[in-house]
Amino acid sequence: MPKKYVYDFEEADYRNKKLFGGKGASLIQMTQLGLRVPPGFIITTEACKDFFAPRRAEIAELEALLEKQPPPEVRDQAIGKLFALINGLDLPQGLWEEVLQHMRRLEEKVGRKFGDPENPLLVSVRSGAAVSMPGMMDTVLNLGLNDQTVKGLAKQTGNEWFAYDAYRRFVNMFGRIVLGIDDKLFSSAWEEIKKKYNAKEDPDVPLEGLKEAVERFKEIIRRQYGEFPQDPWEQLKLAIKAVFRSWDSPRAIFYRVAEKITPDVADCTAVNVVTMVFGNMGWDSGTGVVFSRDVATGENRLYGEFLPVAQGEDVVAGIRTPMDIEEFRKRFPHLYDELYKGVKLLEKANKDVQDVEFTVERGKLYFLQCRNAKMTPLARVKTAVDMAKEGVITKEEALLKVSPDHVLQLLYPRIDPKAKAQPIAKGLPASPGAVSGQLVFHPDDAVRWAREGKKVILARVETKPDDVHGFYAAVGILTSRGGMTSHAAVVARAIGKPAVVGAEALVIDEAAKTMSVGGQVFKEGDWVTIDGNTGNVYAGVVPTVEPELIPELEELLSWADEVRRLGVRANADLPEDAALARKFGARGIGLLRIERMFRKPERLDLLRKVILAETREERVKHLEPLYRMLKGDFKEIFKIMDGLPVIVRLIDPPLHEFLPKPEEVLQQIYEAKAAGRDTKELERLYARVKALQEANPMLGHRGVRVGVTYPEFYYYLSRAIAEAAAELKKEGHNPVVEIMIPQVSDVREIRYVKEKGILPALRDVEKETGVRLEVKIGTMVETVRAALTMDQIAKEVDFISFGTNDLTQAVFSFSRDDAENKFIPQYLDLKILDADPFETLDVAGVGKLVELAARTAKEVNPKIEVGVCGEHGGDPKSIYFFEKTAVDYVSASPFRVPLARLAAAQARILGGGKADRE
Repeated sequence: MPKKYVYDFEEADYRNKKLFGGKGASLIQMTQLGLRVPPGFIITTEACKDFFAPRRAEIAELEALLEKQPPPEVRDQAIGKLFALINGLDLPQGLWEEVLQHMRRLEEKVGRKFGDPENPLLVSVRSGAAVSMPGMMDTVLNLGLNDQTVKGLAKQTGNEWFAYDAYRRFVNMFGRIVLGIDDKLFSSAWEEIKKKYNAKEDPDVPLEGLKEAVERFKEIIRRQYGEFPQDPWEQLKLAIKAVFRSWDSPRAIFYRVAEKITPDVADCTAVNVVTMVFGNMGWDSGTGVVFSRDVATGENRLYGEFLPVAQGEDVVAGIRTPMDIEEFRKRFPHLYDELYKGVKLLEKANKDVQDVEFTVERGKLYFLQCRNAKMTPLARVKTAVDMAKEGVITKEEALLKVSPDHVLQLLYPRIDPKAKAQPIAKGLPASPGAVSGQLVFHPDDAVRWAREGKKVILARVETKPDDVHGFYAAVGILTSRGGMTSHAAVVARAIGKPAVVGAEALVIDEAAKTMSVGGQVFKEGDWVTIDGNTGNVYAGVVPTVEPELIPELEELLSWADEVRRLGVRANADLPEDAALARKFGARGIGLLRIERMFRKPERLDLLRKVILAETREERVKHLEPLYRMLKGDFKEIFKIMDGLPVIVRLIDPPLHEFLPKPEEVLQQIYEAKAAGRDTKELERLYARVKALQEANPMLGHRGVRVGVTYPEFYYYLSRAIAEAAAELKKEGHNPVVEIMIPQVSDVREIRYVKEKGILPALRDVEKETGVRLEVKIGTMVETVRAALTMDQIAKEVDFISFGTNDLTQAVFSFSRDDAENKFIPQYLDLKILDADPFETLDVAGVGKLVELAARTAKEVNPKIEVGVCGEHGGDPKSIYFFEKTAVDYVSASPFRVPLARLAAAQARILGGGKADRE
């Protein structure tokens, strides 16, 4: 049997988004829920895949090139080749026959005929992938118009102005999208006509102006392509092919790469052929976008915009300023009520905030599309919590609605309230976060500047889908036109970039690369600050402050804490880190790195003397005052985390990091000699520094090896920790202290440093203070041998914690600093690696070691505690993996603690599977 490619809305299954695309699924669902939807049918994503199939290999090669974001000249050449390939393809066998059959059925339903000069049927041909890709693919409206049917439409509606307005829109859109003609040719001709007829807005252009526009637009097509196709059936066939082709537009390819939309998530676009309803028939008509809740704040009210005498493209393009939905309610109360009921019905059915497109034609409401809304992180969290409390969704569903990235974005900076800065302009706060950057006016420039390491703000009059690569390169987006549902606003929210849109006081000249306001002119490269929380725009760099956790996020995370199995602790260097971690809900410090405690000048001087000392006595002489200095830092951190465990890692980095470089000492010797000063001390220092130099310091004298060669070092560090704990206990506090030995590769190293350094220090402090100390001793697993000999190590320690950064280096034999700069980007491009192994845990290699060592540790020592303190402890994908192992807790940087709490709960709910794409 031949494949079935085409389905009516009434017969299809709205749950099958992979086959029907998100837009198609919504049309099916709304029809089946009894909402007023214009009749139509869907061409499946299978048809799109089969359309590309004959040249799939060549197309894939060009897609791969475009994914790498080549320079504009290479990109444009590749696009030319790609589109030439696609334009040479035919619709898959049997598809056109099915389309004809369904068009005949549509004609019967609506009582109009496609191409009939007296009573014409017009359709829209709309794209729709399985996941929302706002503005990335193409749609053609008003299809079926020609020089004859436009007269029939005028007669049918009794409105000649409307008919020609629809026709000029169609010719423009068909020329741009289907025939690939530069839109500037049409837009400049349209602006000339508006000027000629003294029309400020599009609806002010009189009938003769519209007729003139149609002829001018057809002439542009004639010059660029050939005769404008008058046959509606040819128009339809070409439009279907164009929508298929838009799946491979550069912006769609880039968006899929950036949002990690792989073929298993969405593969090709469906095509929706829908009866046209017209929002441009008059002032009792219009088009709008509405959200079932406020997408900026999460407030439970309809939120959106309506534009009278308009079609859908006008709203999302931000060309005219729409009216607020509240104004719509006042003008059309009965329509607002119908809209409200329909939108809330869809919210309940889909268990999520809905983004709904609608059109009013002569006072009658039609639903055109619904999808899960793109919201600010604040709104995402608030709506998830509110909907759970309202009983629309469960607490577990609420936890899955919020992505760990949303949590991270909620911790974005905001403008410092103490800053005296005055805004130069105010727009709409489209996407949260305050950020400073250098102005650029073209997306290609944004990409180029960002590659040079610059922070840029992309400023545009209004953004188009083709600008998307610039969005990702910029730290923020600024436009002078557009509303909260404009393309810039929707995409910025989707990708988590701060954005201010519709700042109308700004005059942005993209060609001259300038922005002016109130007599002030800003050029490319000038610094500005935008505040996506308020909509304010400032000149220069304005200081920012870190935000607080909002109450709804606190509540959501408390639900996460009830669900998750994995504990969440924090990595810290300083008391400030510990305080922040505790505020963000960390249940202890999983890794206290003490190296920064040595960075104060007087401490660094003593540490250098310890390292350079040639005898034990000399080392002890400098260690005595040094450990007393460190004790205060330990005491402060233990106090902040009172009652919660703090794991202190004994000194880990190679000792040379604390010493001056040999060449620096040599320079000092030369300078001293030239000045006639004594150089004996400097020469001794140079000889010692040279003697301590290592060929490969990261694999040399560091970590436990220092404790083995200089046990007194570990003795005094342990003493500083123990005295701090003892003093706090005497003051009535409850410090929970654990000591971690780094870089172990053999159990005998642990035994040696315990017996010669750590335990003697603990015993001496207990004896001197009379305070009983219960200090756990454990090790950091960061060498392959430690993981493989865990059956021995686990018997000797109270806990183990995987240092996955160093363990990854050891397993891959990569030097992280060199690998990330030199070849990992290329490995990712060539698909040799699926992800940077220093960002997301390598499950196949490093993960196998973690799994084996954690399981072995529990088998030989059931009471042992197993943690992860490398950066992977704050990475959601890695956390999903750790959930499936014998790991008890993860430790993340303070700012990632809330994210880790949520990711751990999602991992538990999904049984260690991958969290949903929301």
